[in-house]
This record gives sequence, structure tokens and C-alpha cells, in this order.
Amino acid sequence: MNREDWQKLHVTGAAREWLDRDEAAYLRQSGSTPCITAIKRAEGVWIEDHAGKRYIDLHGNSVHHLGYGHPRLIEALTKQLHELPFTPRRFTDEPAVLLAETLLQHWPGGKGKVLLTTGGSSAIELAMKIARVATGRHKTISFYDSYHGSGFGALSVGGRERDRSPRLGPLLDGAMHVPPFYRRPSNTNGAPVDSPIWAEASLEAMRTIFARERDIAAVIAEPIRSIPHVPPEGYWPAVRELCDRHGALLIFDEIPTGLGKTGKLFASEHVGAKPDITVLGKALGGGIVPIAAVIARADLDCAPELALGHYTHEKNPFTARAALTTVQIVLDEKLPQRAAALGDHARRRMDEMVRRQPAMRGMRGRGLLFAVEMRPGINVESIAWRALDKGVNLSASESRDLSITAPLVIGEEELDRALDAVEAAITEEAAAANRPRCA
Repeated sequence: MNREDWQKLHVTGAAREWLDRDEAAYLRQSGSTPCITAIKRAEGVWIEDHAGKRYIDLHGNSVHHLGYGHPRLIEALTKQLHELPFTPRRFTDEPAVLLAETLLQHWPGGKGKVLLTTGGSSAIELAMKIARVATGRHKTISFYDSYHGSGFGALSVGGRERDRSPRLGPLLDGAMHVPPFYRRPSNTNGAPVDSPIWAEASLEAMRTIFARERDIAAVIAEPIRSIPHVPPEGYWPAVRELCDRHGALLIFDEIPTGLGKTGKLFASEHVGAKPDITVLGKALGGGIVPIAAVIARADLDCAPELALGHYTHEKNPFTARAALTTVQIVLDEKLPQRAAALGDHARRRMDEMVRRQPAMRGMRGRGLLFAVEMRPGINVESIAWRALDKGVNLSASESRDLSITAPLVIGEEELDRALDAVEAAITEEAAAANRPRCA
């Protein structure tokens, strides 16, 4: 199944009209256009289109930790709009201060300070600015195949080839890349994709750069890769030691993985290394508003004369209230622990599926962030369309993976229903792949 097949079945009437008007009104860009269909309603773990078809959302652009429209968050934001909708720059307000204090109370990096931005890409670039002024250097090390945002600085440290078109012109100087601690299934030659073999190769490449370059300001990476990949034990402590030895900072991008998705509030709590700077975003706004945060060691507060992140909505009380309430809900409802328990349940279900399904190679992940690895010859994009046909929204990667990121509020019954649909989609696609073709 492909996009055209799926849309013939499901996109009619009002949805078709909104898609056509969207196409006429918006600039086209990879990843966002053409749209799939038009959504009319989003509530809890569900999204619903104009035809009334509902989908359990196991993608959600990683913003939907609380699901959609959490009642406590809606109530807090409604109250905030009536009390204080905006604070001009150079003033502060209660939600912004409480948000910073709450993040610092739980940050595993130690004593710190915070700056807020309106999105993850700008927060990554703010973290890069802090690293530059703190170290007096400008070069960075990050992973090939990584993604950290769409601004020129964020694109520069990102390592995806499709984001580095010559049509954009030159990106920032000094952004160097090393192989990540994993390999894509298509080029592992039988070794697990998350293996000490790849981690050691990554470390060796990093050692080589540090030995050759004297002006590395920071290493920037996701502690647990969001597609996802889990590092082997000892990898990040080794990177931490390299940064300390060479005077570089360690910046952890937790924009898609933080706030409990992996089973702990911060994904870095799994990896045995403390960051100098952590970047949060996406789910920080509770699936309603855009907001991101940079948390840095307190001693990195060393450039008061520079406007590092002097944004119009820097301490917007509405977005700050959204983030503060989101963090409070995550903590009060023990959503990281819930993600860990449901992740264990999903892993058991997936292990059973792997034993039943010859098309499946295995699964990997942590908490409610996991991926299903498919064997060669299986069209993962078609599986994703078949799953959508069965009422489950997930994404397919370029490397024979199905990426699944479930809301932390999903019920076990809903999770089982979604996994049943995924297995049915895999069964259908495997049968189609094995069907004889006419000469």
C-alpha cells in the first residue's frame, strides 16, 4: 500500500477540500507536504479526520506525552489567559520563574540555570552559543545521520545528508561529524544495530578529532537516539571523559526523548554521564503550545553582555504555564514510571511477535520509545500505510524500521490494540511480498 492507495480509500469530502486548499496556500517542503489528510479532532491518544475515522497516534511528532487536550492543562491555560496573557521582554512573571525552578530541581546535571525559546531548533542554537562563549571555541562534534533542527546552526550540527542540499549554500563552519554508536540494519553485516562494535568505532573517530583539533567547543547528541537507538553501557561515560580531558562541553539534545518518554524524566539518567547543557522541547508544551528550554551548568552563565536568547516570547506566561503544568502532570501522575512499565509490556508483546513473524528482525528501544526492525525485502513504508488503514499512526524510517513513540497516558488496552494492528499490517505486507508476480 502507498499514499495514493490509502488516500483513495479515506480522503473524500471535506478532507479532500482542505487538502487541496492546503496545497494551494502553503509552500511545499520535504516531510510536510503533501499532507496525508485533514484532522478535525484530537483527544487523548486519538486523532480523528473529517470522515470520523479515528487513529491511535503512535507518532505525534513526539509532542504528545500527555496525549491531546489533557483536562488539567486546558484548565491551567484557560486560567492563565484570563490572568496574564503576555509579559514583554525585560519583565518576568510567576509561571516563567516557577518553570525554571522546577526544571532545575530535577535536572541531573547539578546546579544550573535556564533560558527559554519558542522551539527546539532555536534552543539548540542557543546551546551552541553558550558553548562558544564559555569555551572560546567554535567547532562541534555530532553524529552522522542525526537531526537537531532546521535553523542554519542546527542543520550544521545535524548529520542527515538530505538536509544538506547545495541549494541552501554553505552551512556553519566547524561542524564535524563522527559515526554514531549504532548502525542502520542495512549495513550491519549481521551484527546488532546497537552494539559495542559500532560504539567503539564512534569513540575512536571522536578521539581522532579531539587529537587533531584544538578548538572543539562541544559534543552535541541525543543520549538515546530518538529513532530510537540505545547506547551500550560505558559509551557516554567515555565521551564525558573525552570532553573533560579536552575542555569541551557535552550537550544532550532531549527534545524528542525527555520528560519521561524513556522511563526516566531525563533520558540522560539512563546513560551514566552528566551533561553540561540539556535541551528540551516538543512535549514541553503539552501538545498544545511550542516552547523549548536550555538548561546549563550555573558556571556557564558567563556572557551577561550578550543577547544570547533575547526572544520576543522569552518568558511568555502562557507558554511557560503550559510547560510548567506539563512537567507537574508528568511528575504527579508518575508518567516516567508508567512509560517504563508499559514499555516492558510492549517489549514482551513484540518479542512474541518476532517469534511469530519471519518478516520481523527484532525490536529495540527504551520505555515507550521503540522501533521494529524488518528484514530485507519488506516495505516498511507500506506497513505504515496499512497500519494507518487499521487506525494506527506511526512512521517508517529509511532503514527498514517502524518507529513507535506512544503517549505516556496510553492505556494498556489501547497499546495492545495498536500493536495488534501493527502485527496485522506486517502480516499483510509479508504476504504481499511473498506473492508470486506475473512474468
